[in-house]
Amino acid sequence: MLALAEPAVNAVRHGHVRGRGFHLRLEVTAHSQIDRIEVTDARAERVPPRPDALRLPDGADSGGRGLLLVAGLAARWDWHPRSEGPGKTLWAECAALTLPM
Repeated sequence: MLALAEPAVNAVRHGHVRGRGFHLRLEVTAHSQIDRIEVTDARAERVPPRPDALRLPDGADSGGRGLLLVAGLAARWDWHPRSEGPGKTLWAECAALTLPM
């Protein structure tokens, strides 16, 4: 759930536009080994780095670690411009959580 919470918090903190919310989508497919999350916000001018451009923050940085958590937890992740308006969608695919019965 951390891979879901971090992008959601980022959408509220960094992607918020007054009067607009954000969209959260969690796709869990029966018999699949991968769950997909998508978080869409309304701010187009602030974009995250691409996976291949993600950098480790130095000790003086007060932020910049959230996407490192997503990258560490997800099998794949990236982002794309929002198709139905301004903003962007960050998505991540994570190994499905299996709970003991």
